[in-house]
Amino acid sequence: MPINAIVLAAGEGTRMKSRHPKVAHKLLDKPLVWWTVDAARKAGADRIIVVVGNGADEVRAIFANDADVECVEQTERLGTGHAVRCVRDAIGGFEGPTVVLYGDTPLVKPETIKSLVDETREHHNACTVLTMRPPNPTGYGRIKRADDGSVLAIVEHKDCTPEEQETLTECNSGMYCFCGGRLTANIDKIGTNNAQGEYYLTDMVDIFVGMGEPVNALLVEDYTQMLGVNSRFQLATAAKLMQLRINERLMDEGVTMLDPNQVWVGAEVTVGRDTELLPQTMLWGTTSVGEDCVIGPNTRLTNVQVADGTSVEETVGYDTVIESGVTVGPRAYLRPGTHLLEGSHVGTHVEIKNSTIGQGSKVPHLSYIGDTTMGSGVNIGAGSITCNYDGKHKSPTTIGNDVFIGSDTMMVAPVTIGDGALVGASSCITSDVPANALALERSRQQVIEGWAAERRKRMQEED
Repeated sequence: MPINAIVLAAGEGTRMKSRHPKVAHKLLDKPLVWWTVDAARKAGADRIIVVVGNGADEVRAIFANDADVECVEQTERLGTGHAVRCVRDAIGGFEGPTVVLYGDTPLVKPETIKSLVDETREHHNACTVLTMRPPNPTGYGRIKRADDGSVLAIVEHKDCTPEEQETLTECNSGMYCFCGGRLTANIDKIGTNNAQGEYYLTDMVDIFVGMGEPVNALLVEDYTQMLGVNSRFQLATAAKLMQLRINERLMDEGVTMLDPNQVWVGAEVTVGRDTELLPQTMLWGTTSVGEDCVIGPNTRLTNVQVADGTSVEETVGYDTVIESGVTVGPRAYLRPGTHLLEGSHVGTHVEIKNSTIGQGSKVPHLSYIGDTTMGSGVNIGAGSITCNYDGKHKSPTTIGNDVFIGSDTMMVAPVTIGDGALVGASSCITSDVPANALALERSRQQVIEGWAAERRKRMQEED
């Protein structure tokens, strides 16, 4: 039978003090709700339904390119039971195990969700409750078990006797796996006999127990998986836990970190063996780093592909391809469309945008290269710029193989500099330069002997 995953993400999240829905706030460069959906997907969910409400359009946009995710809107927020009923009504009922998760609990692991489903299938449960033992159970519903280990009831904290508060330490996480058919048939039995007048999914436990249907609980030892995010401090706490979880996995796979507390790696990032990630390094998006690289310190890469044996120091990069044996930085800026070919070098205070830097070519310092195709073996002198924008249009610069560009050169696009050409320092190149030619463009130097001394003398006399 297929596995359904319902992710509840309709709440407002008032404690976030934000104009954005809570589940859209980012944890390690991904929205909170993305993490829950990703965990459900990796656990084998065949159908993932996200319940949206507050900020519905913003939440929908997160999954606009995900064909396996559908959104159902809960126009009135009348509780978790009501949210699940909205899904039932929208899709016409559930078949197979149906997991209920939350868009603000990003730390739940795929293997935990899979175990929850397996437990439901193995024992033919109407409901399996995911439970935990937090250090401080205050506020959580407590699990009351029968002698055979099945669940008798979930007792809300406020309804616990002093003795139950001491003895009932197993708590309800709010996550469940239901038999889809039995959930479809009985979800309408949830009532609103509570102080808030809402439909609570927790009531399904009492309903199934009363019907004599099997209800069990699956205790997860790592209670942090169940932690929800309701404030920005809790968001930071969850981010720290996820940061260290990812970094520990990477180090187990052969990645070196001088200080894992100062390295942040996103969920979709890959890093090869024997690569070192130095402090204050952030790797986001679909970034991939090969083997034997050194990344950092003070580096942020987003959607950057880094091949083996590369060094990237104090650099910000986006949507860039870096081939093997390249050195970048310190203090470089790689903008979208940059492609650094094998063995090339981009140095200090250099900005590259939408350009190819050829094999073994060097842009060592204080330069801007934009909309440029550069051949191999090129040397760009300090302070050189491709002037690619005239205020309306952006034009290309083409630099051939083995070209030497002197310092402080302006290359006014569109312009082509042929193979083997040499451009003298402090030139403003506005026309094409033929292969193997020397190009110079500068005013003749004029020297007037003694002029500076005479000027100082006049100034003193005026005083």
